Amino acid sequence: MPIVWIIDADQWPRALLRAELIERGYDAVGFLSVEDALNASPERFPDLIVVEMHGLALMQADASKLFTLEAPIVLLTGAAEATEPWIAQLPWAAVLRRPVSIGEIAVAVERIRPVDG
Repeated sequence: MPIVWIIDADQWPRALLRAELIERGYDAVGFLSVEDALNASPERFPDLIVVEMHGLALMQADASKLFTLEAPIVLLTGAAEATEPWIAQLPWAAVLRRPVSIGEIAVAVERIRPVDG
């Protein structure tokens, strides 16, 4: 069962996405921040990470720390945030711009890291 980390400071979007991914066969774990995720000392590292830029004040340094885990990363962002120059420089698996539904995020996760793959 693939492990997906969901990093989002907002409880309800994080909880809804976690529930949707669990329903689709993933082991989804939610975190409030990049630091919380990195300090969790998991038994297994994630197979994929979904990180919400809005509300996290996600910075280049935080994003770079996530890339050391060598898991594909899906970035959720707004149009204005997506213009940050450093965003284009990092190898995101996908960048989804709000408004985006929980279903659309789950489909992107399945495309990048299928449950049976």
